[in-house]
Amino acid sequence: MGRLCFGGAVLVSLVVLFMPADGVPWAPAGVDKLVHLGVFALLGATGRWIRIPPLPLVVALTAYAVLSEVLQGLLPIGRSPDVLDVVADCVGVSLGILAHALLTRGPTGGAAR
Repeated sequence: MGRLCFGGAVLVSLVVLFMPADGVPWAPAGVDKLVHLGVFALLGATGRWIRIPPLPLVVALTAYAVLSEVLQGLLPIGRSPDVLDVVADCVGVSLGILAHALLTRGPTGGAAR
């Protein structure tokens, strides 16, 4: 089940990050950053759910965040790169990993096995 959820999170991220600009719905300023944060929190949490160790997960998702922004500037999809999107992505990864850690704590305060 965890792998299915992580795969779904990856698919959602691909749609959100690489949808052409004319398909992106209008939203108030700042909502874009919240979407980035949420998508990468989901990737971080589901990545930990399938037991990807935290350090490799953070490195891989940070690289994905940077690469996605570079590609948004290079692909003919009418999107432009934004460093603040990468910041929101990285904060999201951290929050997702933290949420997973908090949700999987055992009743004694130690990590659940």
